[in-house]
Amino acid sequence: MKMPKPDKQIIDRRLEIIGALSRILPGDGLIVDEQELRAYECDGLMAYRQLPLVVALPETTEQISQILSYCNAEDVKIVPRGAGTGLSGGALPLADGITIGLGKFNRILDVDYENRAVVAQPGVTNKAITDAVEDAGFYYAPDPSSKIACSIGGNVAENSGGMHCLKYGLTTNNLLGLEMVLMSGEIIRLGGKHLDAGGYDLMGVVTGSEGLLGVITEVTVRILQKPDVQRAVLIGFPSSAAGGDCVASIIAAGIVPGAMEMMDRMAISAMEQFVHSGYPLDVESILIVELDGPEVEVNYLLQSVEKIAKRAGSTFFRASNSEEERQMFWQGRMSAFPSVGRISPDYLTMDGTIPRHRLPEVLTEMAKMSAECGLRVANVFHAGDGNLHPLILYDANKQGELEKAEQFGFDILKLCVRVGGVLSGEHGIGVEKRDLMGEMFSEIDLEQQQRLKCAFDPNGLMNPGKVYPTPRRCAEMGWMHVKADKLPFPDIPRF
Repeated sequence: MKMPKPDKQIIDRRLEIIGALSRILPGDGLIVDEQELRAYECDGLMAYRQLPLVVALPETTEQISQILSYCNAEDVKIVPRGAGTGLSGGALPLADGITIGLGKFNRILDVDYENRAVVAQPGVTNKAITDAVEDAGFYYAPDPSSKIACSIGGNVAENSGGMHCLKYGLTTNNLLGLEMVLMSGEIIRLGGKHLDAGGYDLMGVVTGSEGLLGVITEVTVRILQKPDVQRAVLIGFPSSAAGGDCVASIIAAGIVPGAMEMMDRMAISAMEQFVHSGYPLDVESILIVELDGPEVEVNYLLQSVEKIAKRAGSTFFRASNSEEERQMFWQGRMSAFPSVGRISPDYLTMDGTIPRHRLPEVLTEMAKMSAECGLRVANVFHAGDGNLHPLILYDANKQGELEKAEQFGFDILKLCVRVGGVLSGEHGIGVEKRDLMGEMFSEIDLEQQQRLKCAFDPNGLMNPGKVYPTPRRCAEMGWMHVKADKLPFPDIPRF
Protein backbone atom coordinates (compact mmCIF):
# COMPACT_ATOMS: atom_id res chain seq x y z
CA MET A 1 0.00 0.00 0.00
CA LYS A 2 1.46 3.34 -1.07
CA MET A 3 1.60 6.16 1.45
CA PRO A 4 -0.24 9.31 0.35
CA LYS A 5 2.03 12.05 -0.93
CA PRO A 6 2.38 15.09 1.33
CA ASP A 7 0.39 18.11 0.28
CA LYS A 8 2.48 20.53 -1.83
CA GLN A 9 1.57 23.40 0.45
CA ILE A 10 2.94 21.47 3.43
CA ILE A 11 6.14 20.64 1.55
CA ASP A 12 6.63 24.26 0.55
CA ARG A 13 6.00 25.41 4.12
CA ARG A 14 8.58 22.94 5.48
CA LEU A 15 11.17 24.05 2.91
CA GLU A 16 10.51 27.66 3.84
CA ILE A 17 11.10 26.92 7.54
CA ILE A 18 14.25 24.91 6.77
CA GLY A 19 15.57 27.78 4.67
CA ALA A 20 14.99 30.30 7.45
CA LEU A 21 16.63 28.07 10.09
CA SER A 22 19.61 27.37 7.82
CA ARG A 23 20.40 31.06 7.81
CA ILE A 24 20.43 31.08 11.62
CA LEU A 25 22.22 27.73 12.15
CA PRO A 26 25.24 27.19 9.91
CA GLY A 27 27.02 23.85 9.52
CA ASP A 28 25.49 20.83 11.22
CA GLY A 29 22.96 22.78 13.27
CA LEU A 30 19.91 21.41 11.45
CA ILE A 31 18.53 17.86 11.10
CA VAL A 32 16.08 17.27 8.25
CA ASP A 33 16.76 13.69 7.11
CA GLU A 34 13.96 11.29 8.10
CA GLN A 35 16.29 8.59 9.47
CA GLU A 36 18.22 11.10 11.57
CA LEU A 37 14.98 12.63 12.84
CA ARG A 38 13.99 9.25 14.32
CA ALA A 39 16.48 9.76 17.13
CA TYR A 40 14.16 12.55 18.32
CA GLU A 41 10.77 10.91 17.77
CA CYS A 42 10.11 10.28 21.47
CA ASP A 43 11.49 10.78 24.93
CA GLY A 44 11.64 8.13 27.69
CA LEU A 45 7.90 7.48 27.23
CA MET A 46 8.52 5.35 24.15
CA ALA A 47 4.91 4.21 23.78
CA TYR A 48 4.23 7.48 21.94
CA ARG A 49 6.24 8.51 18.87
CA GLN A 50 6.10 11.30 16.32
CA LEU A 51 8.67 12.54 13.81
CA PRO A 52 9.38 16.26 14.24
CA LEU A 53 9.08 18.64 11.32
CA VAL A 54 12.75 19.49 11.77
CA VAL A 55 15.32 19.48 14.61
CA ALA A 56 17.36 22.59 15.37
CA LEU A 57 20.62 22.25 17.31
CA PRO A 58 21.67 25.75 18.32
CA GLU A 59 24.98 26.50 20.06
CA THR A 60 24.34 29.99 21.45
CA THR A 61 21.60 31.82 23.31
CA GLU A 62 21.48 34.36 20.49
CA GLN A 63 20.70 31.60 17.98
CA ILE A 64 17.81 30.41 20.15
CA SER A 65 16.57 33.98 20.39
CA GLN A 66 16.60 34.30 16.61
CA ILE A 67 14.81 30.96 16.15
CA LEU A 68 12.05 31.88 18.60
CA SER A 69 11.67 35.35 17.10
CA TYR A 70 11.21 33.81 13.66
CA CYS A 71 8.76 31.18 14.91
CA ASN A 72 6.74 33.76 16.83
CA ALA A 73 6.44 35.95 13.75
CA GLU A 74 5.63 33.04 11.42
CA ASP A 75 3.31 31.11 13.80
CA VAL A 76 5.60 28.04 14.02
CA LYS A 77 5.37 25.74 17.06
CA ILE A 78 8.37 24.89 19.24
CA VAL A 79 9.21 21.83 21.38
CA PRO A 80 12.27 22.27 23.66
CA ARG A 81 14.24 19.06 24.32
CA GLY A 82 17.03 18.26 26.77
CA ALA A 83 18.52 14.77 26.97
CA GLY A 84 15.23 13.03 26.11
CA THR A 85 15.16 10.99 29.34
CA GLY A 86 11.77 12.39 30.47
CA LEU A 87 9.07 9.83 31.19
CA SER A 88 5.84 11.74 30.55
CA GLY A 89 6.12 12.67 26.87
CA GLY A 90 7.02 16.28 27.62
CA ALA A 91 9.49 16.33 24.72
CA LEU A 92 7.24 14.45 22.30
CA PRO A 93 7.72 16.20 18.93
CA LEU A 94 5.04 17.79 16.77
CA ALA A 95 4.67 16.95 13.08
CA ASP A 96 4.21 20.66 12.38
CA GLY A 97 6.70 21.98 14.93
CA ILE A 98 10.42 22.50 15.39
CA THR A 99 12.20 20.50 18.07
CA ILE A 100 15.02 22.53 19.64
CA GLY A 101 17.68 20.16 20.97
CA LEU A 102 19.95 21.64 23.64
CA GLY A 103 22.67 18.99 23.54
CA LYS A 104 25.32 21.48 22.39
CA PHE A 105 24.77 23.61 25.50
CA ASN A 106 27.03 21.28 27.46
CA ARG A 107 29.54 23.45 29.34
CA ILE A 108 29.93 24.33 33.01
CA LEU A 109 30.45 28.08 32.93
CA ASP A 110 31.45 28.87 36.51
CA VAL A 111 32.23 27.08 39.77
CA ASP A 112 31.96 29.47 42.71
CA TYR A 113 32.86 27.76 45.99
CA GLU A 114 32.65 31.01 47.96
CA ASN A 115 28.98 31.37 47.07
CA ARG A 116 28.48 27.60 46.82
CA ALA A 117 27.09 27.85 43.31
CA VAL A 118 27.66 26.34 39.89
CA VAL A 119 26.56 28.01 36.66
CA ALA A 120 25.94 25.50 33.86
CA GLN A 121 24.42 25.36 30.42
CA PRO A 122 21.17 23.35 30.23
CA GLY A 123 22.69 20.38 28.39
CA VAL A 124 25.14 19.57 31.22
CA THR A 125 24.19 16.28 32.86
CA ASN A 126 23.07 16.16 36.46
CA LYS A 127 25.99 13.96 37.50
CA ALA A 128 28.53 16.19 35.72
CA ILE A 129 27.84 18.98 38.21
CA THR A 130 28.78 16.77 41.15
CA ASP A 131 31.78 15.42 39.21
CA ALA A 132 33.02 18.98 38.74
CA VAL A 133 33.04 19.82 42.45
CA GLU A 134 33.44 16.56 44.39
CA ASP A 135 37.25 16.83 44.65
CA ALA A 136 36.69 19.98 46.69
CA GLY A 137 34.24 18.16 48.97
CA PHE A 138 31.02 19.42 47.41
CA TYR A 139 28.10 17.86 45.51
CA TYR A 140 24.76 18.69 43.88
CA ALA A 141 21.98 17.12 45.94
CA PRO A 142 19.08 16.23 43.54
CA ASP A 143 19.95 12.85 42.05
CA PRO A 144 17.39 11.29 39.66
CA SER A 145 18.04 7.67 38.70
CA SER A 146 18.98 8.92 35.24
CA LYS A 147 21.53 11.41 36.63
CA ILE A 148 24.30 10.04 34.42
CA ALA A 149 22.30 11.10 31.33
CA CYS A 150 19.53 13.58 32.23
CA SER A 151 20.30 17.26 31.69
CA ILE A 152 20.10 20.02 34.26
CA GLY A 153 17.82 22.05 31.97
CA GLY A 154 15.43 19.12 31.79
CA ASN A 155 15.63 18.76 35.57
CA VAL A 156 14.43 22.36 35.88
CA ALA A 157 11.65 21.83 33.34
CA GLU A 158 10.31 18.81 35.25
CA ASN A 159 11.36 19.85 38.78
CA SER A 160 13.19 16.54 39.13
CA GLY A 161 13.92 14.96 42.50
CA GLY A 162 15.74 11.70 43.18
CA MET A 163 16.74 9.54 46.10
CA HIS A 164 17.94 12.36 48.35
CA CYS A 165 15.08 14.80 47.83
CA LEU A 166 13.55 13.86 51.21
CA LYS A 167 16.19 15.80 53.16
CA TYR A 168 17.68 18.07 50.51
CA GLY A 169 14.72 18.93 48.31
CA LEU A 170 13.78 18.82 44.65
CA THR A 171 15.36 20.89 41.89
CA THR A 172 13.32 23.95 42.94
CA ASN A 173 14.93 23.85 46.40
CA ASN A 174 18.45 23.85 44.91
CA LEU A 175 17.95 26.33 42.08
CA LEU A 176 19.36 29.85 42.39
CA GLY A 177 19.07 31.43 38.95
CA LEU A 178 18.02 31.00 35.34
CA GLU A 179 18.53 32.53 31.95
CA MET A 180 15.79 31.81 29.44
CA VAL A 181 14.49 32.92 26.08
CA LEU A 182 10.83 33.87 25.76
CA MET A 183 8.76 32.99 22.69
CA SER A 184 9.17 36.60 21.57
CA GLY A 185 12.93 36.04 21.37
CA GLU A 186 13.68 38.17 24.43
CA ILE A 187 16.38 36.90 26.80
CA ILE A 188 15.61 37.27 30.50
CA ARG A 189 17.37 36.44 33.77
CA LEU A 190 15.68 35.29 36.95
CA GLY A 191 17.44 35.02 40.30
CA GLY A 192 21.23 34.72 40.55
CA LYS A 193 23.70 33.41 43.11
CA HIS A 194 21.74 34.91 45.99
CA LEU A 195 19.14 32.92 47.91
CA ASP A 196 15.96 34.84 47.09
CA ALA A 197 15.06 37.51 44.55
CA GLY A 198 12.52 40.22 45.32
CA GLY A 199 9.16 40.54 43.59
CA TYR A 200 7.21 37.75 41.94
CA ASP A 201 8.60 34.24 42.32
CA LEU A 202 8.94 33.79 38.57
CA MET A 203 11.71 31.23 38.95
CA GLY A 204 9.27 29.11 40.94
CA VAL A 205 6.78 29.45 38.08
CA VAL A 206 9.32 28.37 35.47
CA THR A 207 10.60 25.41 37.51
CA GLY A 208 8.42 22.46 36.58
CA SER A 209 6.74 24.32 33.70
CA GLU A 210 7.63 21.52 31.25
CA GLY A 211 8.87 23.75 28.43
CA LEU A 212 5.58 25.67 28.14
CA LEU A 213 6.97 29.09 29.05
CA GLY A 214 10.36 29.44 27.37
CA VAL A 215 13.70 27.82 26.51
CA ILE A 216 16.19 27.65 29.40
CA THR A 217 19.72 28.57 28.33
CA GLU A 218 21.61 28.83 31.63
CA VAL A 219 21.11 27.39 35.13
CA THR A 220 22.66 28.40 38.46
CA VAL A 221 22.40 25.76 41.19
CA ARG A 222 23.35 25.50 44.85
CA ILE A 223 26.07 23.01 45.80
CA LEU A 224 26.47 21.52 49.28
CA GLN A 225 29.40 20.25 51.31
CA LYS A 226 29.54 16.48 51.63
CA PRO A 227 28.40 15.18 55.04
CA ASP A 228 31.06 13.92 57.45
CA VAL A 229 29.55 10.43 57.46
CA GLN A 230 27.03 8.61 55.26
CA ARG A 231 25.72 5.15 56.17
CA ALA A 232 22.94 3.19 54.50
CA VAL A 233 20.92 0.35 55.97
CA LEU A 234 18.95 -2.40 54.25
CA ILE A 235 15.78 -3.36 56.13
CA GLY A 236 13.60 -6.29 55.05
CA PHE A 237 9.91 -6.81 55.91
CA PRO A 238 7.41 -9.67 55.60
CA SER A 239 4.94 -7.39 53.77
CA SER A 240 4.85 -4.13 51.85
CA ALA A 241 2.39 -2.77 54.39
CA ALA A 242 4.93 -3.37 57.19
CA GLY A 243 7.54 -1.47 55.20
CA GLY A 244 5.10 1.38 54.72
CA ASP A 245 4.36 1.47 58.44
CA CYS A 246 8.09 1.69 59.15
CA VAL A 247 8.44 4.68 56.81
CA ALA A 248 5.69 6.55 58.62
CA SER A 249 7.13 5.67 62.02
CA ILE A 250 10.64 6.91 61.16
CA ILE A 251 9.29 10.29 60.06
CA ALA A 252 6.92 10.45 63.04
CA ALA A 253 9.94 9.96 65.34
CA GLY A 254 11.41 13.20 63.99
CA ILE A 255 14.15 11.47 61.98
CA VAL A 256 14.81 12.93 58.52
CA PRO A 257 17.07 10.51 56.63
CA GLY A 258 19.20 11.68 53.73
CA ALA A 259 17.21 9.19 51.64
CA MET A 260 14.58 6.51 52.19
CA GLU A 261 13.68 4.18 49.32
CA MET A 262 11.34 1.20 49.22
CA MET A 263 11.03 -1.76 46.82
CA ASP A 264 8.68 -4.73 46.68
CA ARG A 265 9.52 -8.40 46.09
CA MET A 266 9.35 -8.30 42.29
CA ALA A 267 11.59 -5.24 42.08
CA ILE A 268 14.01 -6.69 44.63
CA SER A 269 14.37 -9.92 42.64
CA ALA A 270 14.93 -8.09 39.35
CA MET A 271 17.55 -5.75 40.83
CA GLU A 272 19.43 -8.48 42.68
CA GLN A 273 19.66 -10.65 39.56
CA PHE A 274 20.98 -7.67 37.58
CA VAL A 275 23.35 -5.97 40.04
CA HIS A 276 23.97 -8.38 42.98
CA SER A 277 23.77 -5.72 45.68
CA GLY A 278 23.21 -8.21 48.48
CA TYR A 279 19.45 -7.71 48.78
CA PRO A 280 17.63 -10.48 50.71
CA LEU A 281 15.28 -12.49 48.48
CA ASP A 282 13.09 -13.94 51.26
CA VAL A 283 11.28 -10.68 52.11
CA GLU A 284 8.27 -8.93 50.58
CA SER A 285 9.73 -5.42 50.76
CA ILE A 286 12.98 -3.62 51.44
CA LEU A 287 13.75 -0.16 52.76
CA ILE A 288 17.07 1.55 52.09
CA VAL A 289 17.51 4.24 54.71
CA GLU A 290 20.54 6.52 54.47
CA LEU A 291 21.61 8.63 57.43
CA ASP A 292 24.21 11.39 57.19
CA GLY A 293 25.88 14.00 59.35
CA PRO A 294 28.42 13.93 62.20
CA GLU A 295 29.49 10.39 63.12
CA VAL A 296 28.04 10.48 66.64
CA GLU A 297 24.65 11.59 65.28
CA VAL A 298 24.61 8.96 62.53
CA ASN A 299 25.43 6.17 64.97
CA TYR A 300 22.66 7.29 67.33
CA LEU A 301 20.11 7.49 64.51
CA LEU A 302 21.08 4.04 63.25
CA GLN A 303 20.19 2.58 66.63
CA SER A 304 16.90 4.47 66.64
CA VAL A 305 15.98 3.28 63.13
CA GLU A 306 16.80 -0.32 64.06
CA LYS A 307 14.44 -0.16 67.05
CA ILE A 308 11.65 1.35 64.92
CA ALA A 309 12.17 -1.31 62.23
CA LYS A 310 11.92 -4.13 64.77
CA ARG A 311 8.67 -2.71 66.12
CA ALA A 312 7.34 -2.62 62.53
CA GLY A 313 8.17 -6.33 62.14
CA SER A 314 11.44 -6.24 60.20
CA THR A 315 13.13 -9.58 59.54
CA PHE A 316 16.40 -8.29 58.07
CA PHE A 317 18.69 -5.41 59.06
CA ARG A 318 22.13 -4.69 57.62
CA ALA A 319 24.09 -1.44 57.91
CA SER A 320 26.89 -0.44 55.55
CA ASN A 321 30.37 -0.42 57.10
CA SER A 322 32.27 1.16 54.22
CA GLU A 323 31.71 3.60 51.37
CA GLU A 324 31.96 0.71 48.91
CA GLU A 325 29.21 -1.18 50.74
CA ARG A 326 26.98 1.93 50.85
CA GLN A 327 27.41 2.42 47.12
CA MET A 328 26.62 -1.27 46.56
CA PHE A 329 23.32 -0.93 48.44
CA TRP A 330 22.38 1.99 46.19
CA GLN A 331 23.54 0.44 42.94
CA GLY A 332 20.59 -1.93 42.85
CA ARG A 333 18.05 0.85 43.39
CA MET A 334 19.74 3.10 40.83
CA SER A 335 19.42 0.24 38.31
CA ALA A 336 15.70 -0.28 38.88
CA PHE A 337 14.57 0.56 35.36
CA PRO A 338 17.10 -1.54 33.40
CA SER A 339 16.60 -4.37 35.92
CA VAL A 340 12.86 -4.51 35.28
CA GLY A 341 13.53 -4.22 31.54
CA ARG A 342 15.16 -7.65 31.74
CA ILE A 343 12.00 -9.37 33.03
CA SER A 344 9.41 -7.73 30.74
CA PRO A 345 9.42 -6.68 27.07
CA ASP A 346 7.80 -3.34 27.98
CA TYR A 347 6.79 -1.34 31.03
CA LEU A 348 5.12 1.94 31.91
CA THR A 349 6.50 4.02 34.79
CA MET A 350 3.95 5.86 36.91
CA ASP A 351 4.77 8.84 39.12
CA GLY A 352 2.08 9.61 41.68
CA THR A 353 2.64 11.09 45.12
CA ILE A 354 0.63 10.34 48.25
CA PRO A 355 0.62 11.28 51.95
CA ARG A 356 3.15 8.98 53.66
CA HIS A 357 0.67 7.58 56.16
CA ARG A 358 -1.54 6.28 53.32
CA LEU A 359 1.26 4.15 51.83
CA PRO A 360 0.13 0.77 53.30
CA GLU A 361 -3.44 1.37 52.11
CA VAL A 362 -2.35 2.37 48.61
CA LEU A 363 0.00 -0.61 48.26
CA THR A 364 -2.80 -2.98 49.23
CA GLU A 365 -5.20 -1.39 46.74
CA MET A 366 -2.60 -1.51 43.95
CA ALA A 367 -2.10 -5.24 44.55
CA LYS A 368 -5.85 -5.76 44.08
CA MET A 369 -5.81 -3.71 40.86
CA SER A 370 -2.91 -5.79 39.55
CA ALA A 371 -4.78 -9.04 40.17
CA GLU A 372 -7.95 -7.71 38.56
CA CYS A 373 -6.33 -6.47 35.34
CA GLY A 374 -3.92 -9.37 34.99
CA LEU A 375 -0.75 -7.27 34.69
CA ARG A 376 2.21 -7.47 37.03
CA VAL A 377 3.58 -4.38 38.74
CA ALA A 378 7.00 -3.88 40.30
CA ASN A 379 7.06 -1.10 42.86
CA VAL A 380 9.88 1.29 43.73
CA PHE A 381 9.24 4.38 45.82
CA HIS A 382 10.87 7.52 47.09
CA ALA A 383 9.18 6.38 50.26
CA GLY A 384 10.20 9.30 52.45
CA ASP A 385 8.22 11.86 50.46
CA GLY A 386 5.49 9.50 49.24
CA ASN A 387 6.55 9.54 45.57
CA LEU A 388 5.50 6.22 44.00
CA HIS A 389 7.04 4.73 40.85
CA PRO A 390 4.99 1.62 40.01
CA LEU A 391 6.41 -0.13 36.93
CA ILE A 392 3.54 -1.77 35.04
CA LEU A 393 4.80 -4.74 33.03
CA TYR A 394 3.22 -5.56 29.66
CA ASP A 395 4.00 -6.80 26.16
CA ALA A 396 3.25 -4.30 23.38
CA ASN A 397 3.23 -7.18 20.87
CA LYS A 398 0.11 -8.59 22.52
CA GLN A 399 -3.01 -6.89 21.26
CA GLY A 400 -4.66 -4.66 23.84
CA GLU A 401 -1.94 -4.92 26.51
CA LEU A 402 -0.67 -1.36 26.06
CA GLU A 403 -4.20 -0.01 26.47
CA LYS A 404 -4.70 -2.23 29.51
CA ALA A 405 -1.43 -0.98 31.03
CA GLU A 406 -2.42 2.64 30.40
CA GLN A 407 -5.76 2.13 32.10
CA PHE A 408 -4.06 0.46 35.06
CA GLY A 409 -1.72 3.45 35.29
CA PHE A 410 -4.63 5.89 35.15
CA ASP A 411 -6.37 3.98 37.95
CA ILE A 412 -3.23 4.18 40.10
CA LEU A 413 -2.95 7.93 39.59
CA LYS A 414 -6.65 8.44 40.33
CA LEU A 415 -6.11 6.49 43.54
CA CYS A 416 -3.22 8.79 44.47
CA VAL A 417 -5.42 11.87 44.04
CA ARG A 418 -8.29 10.21 45.89
CA VAL A 419 -6.18 9.67 49.04
CA GLY A 420 -4.97 13.25 49.04
CA GLY A 421 -1.97 13.05 46.73
CA VAL A 422 -1.07 14.46 43.32
CA LEU A 423 -0.58 13.21 39.76
CA SER A 424 3.17 13.73 39.61
CA GLY A 425 6.08 13.94 42.00
CA GLU A 426 8.87 14.64 39.51
CA HIS A 427 8.19 13.23 36.03
CA GLY A 428 5.72 15.91 35.01
CA ILE A 429 2.35 15.80 33.26
CA GLY A 430 3.37 15.94 29.58
CA VAL A 431 1.01 13.97 27.37
CA GLU A 432 0.90 10.93 29.65
CA LYS A 433 -1.19 12.50 32.45
CA ARG A 434 -2.69 15.39 30.49
CA ASP A 435 -6.18 13.90 30.33
CA LEU A 436 -6.15 13.28 34.10
CA MET A 437 -5.66 16.92 35.07
CA GLY A 438 -9.40 17.22 35.65
CA GLU A 439 -9.07 14.65 38.46
CA MET A 440 -7.01 17.15 40.45
CA PHE A 441 -8.05 20.58 39.17
CA SER A 442 -11.34 22.28 38.43
CA GLU A 443 -12.00 24.02 35.11
CA ILE A 444 -11.42 27.34 36.86
CA ASP A 445 -8.04 26.12 38.15
CA LEU A 446 -6.97 24.98 34.69
CA GLU A 447 -8.10 28.22 33.08
CA GLN A 448 -6.10 30.30 35.55
CA GLN A 449 -3.00 28.19 34.90
CA GLN A 450 -3.39 28.78 31.18
CA ARG A 451 -3.76 32.51 31.74
CA LEU A 452 -0.29 32.44 33.29
CA LYS A 453 1.05 30.64 30.21
CA CYS A 454 -0.49 33.35 28.04
CA ALA A 455 1.62 35.96 29.83
CA PHE A 456 4.75 34.21 28.56
CA ASP A 457 3.44 32.78 25.29
CA PRO A 458 0.44 34.75 23.94
CA ASN A 459 0.22 32.74 20.71
CA GLY A 460 0.39 29.31 22.37
CA LEU A 461 3.37 28.17 20.29
CA MET A 462 5.62 26.84 23.06
CA ASN A 463 5.24 23.06 23.50
CA PRO A 464 1.50 23.03 22.74
CA GLY A 465 -0.61 19.95 23.43
CA LYS A 466 1.16 19.17 26.71
CA VAL A 467 -0.18 19.38 30.29
CA TYR A 468 -3.63 20.84 29.54
CA PRO A 469 -6.44 18.51 28.39
CA THR A 470 -8.35 21.34 26.69
CA PRO A 471 -5.87 24.05 25.67
CA ARG A 472 -7.47 27.42 25.01
CA ARG A 473 -6.27 30.27 22.84
CA CYS A 474 -5.32 33.28 24.93
CA ALA A 475 -7.93 35.44 23.15
CA GLU A 476 -10.67 33.03 24.29
CA MET A 477 -9.86 33.91 27.91
CA GLY A 478 -9.85 37.64 27.33
CA TRP A 479 -6.07 37.83 27.14
CA MET A 480 -5.29 40.29 24.38
CA HIS A 481 -2.10 40.31 22.37
CA VAL A 482 0.37 42.61 24.15
CA LYS A 483 3.93 43.65 23.44
CA ALA A 484 6.61 42.00 25.54
CA ASP A 485 7.53 45.26 27.29
CA LYS A 486 3.91 45.48 28.47
CA LEU A 487 3.93 42.06 30.13
CA PRO A 488 2.95 42.29 33.80
CA PHE A 489 6.51 41.48 35.00
CA PRO A 490 8.31 44.84 34.78
CA ASP A 491 11.11 43.78 37.14
CA ILE A 492 12.49 41.06 34.83
CA PRO A 493 15.99 42.02 33.58
CA ARG A 494 15.97 42.00 29.77
CA PHE A 495 18.97 41.87 27.46
